[in-house]
Amino acid sequence: MIYFVPKGSVVREIWGKGDTILFIFAGAAAEFALNKAVDWLYFTGRLPKDPLGRLFSTVGYARQIVFSEQDAAHRAIDTMAKIHAGVEAKRGMAIPDWAYRDVLFMLIDYSIRSYELLERKLTLLEKEEVFEVFSRVGTRMGLTGLPTDYQAWLTMRQEHLEQNLVQSHFTRDLFQQYKKHLGLVRYHVLLQAQILVVPQTVNFMLKLGRVSLVAPLLPVYKFSQKLKLDWVLKTLLLPNAYMAQIKELDKAPASASVPKAA
Repeated sequence: MIYFVPKGSVVREIWGKGDTILFIFAGAAAEFALNKAVDWLYFTGRLPKDPLGRLFSTVGYARQIVFSEQDAAHRAIDTMAKIHAGVEAKRGMAIPDWAYRDVLFMLIDYSIRSYELLERKLTLLEKEEVFEVFSRVGTRMGLTGLPTDYQAWLTMRQEHLEQNLVQSHFTRDLFQQYKKHLGLVRYHVLLQAQILVVPQTVNFMLKLGRVSLVAPLLPVYKFSQKLKLDWVLKTLLLPNAYMAQIKELDKAPASASVPKAA
């Protein structure tokens, strides 16, 4: 059986750990709020209504693709493309290719940043592997203008950060929604986690700060994982409504069923 991502790949290791995924989630939550195309996510009204669910849906698609055999992964990607095409038809305009690339670039960047924060530094070959997997996702979706290799991606990623982010009323509203759905304490934990993982450009625009109060707690959290006590901390820091979904993050998807569209 041919898998979209071969067994033994570091990409499977990254996307098979709930802790890493939650930091990917935190970084994407920050950058989504600044993206010039975030209005597309407001178009259906589902993002402000349930921002955590919307981000879990994005993570769900990514994990389904990573752990599926190739044909099933292609079907999941094709379904995702059809959903976006349906939104475009309703709005009467096309989502720009750069906006699609931004999402892919976030998945690449935060996969690397989150894993290196919690586990170890990746080799250049492993970083290229992360890039290659999500590049194939973009190619399957029919995106144009994708970088040809990891080094080209580094340059384009920085250009996108400089050109495609802006503070807007969507930014302020989305962070208000995060606060509403997380609660005040968990919301501030999210902000502290974002300091650790987002690029400097994102941090500067959101005024997150230079020093994270969460940083000194990371060694304690890693030790709690060895004692199997990390679940206690997750229960304290994350909304109960998402506990079942969070538990699933530590498991490879059992089948190639496509997640429900958000």
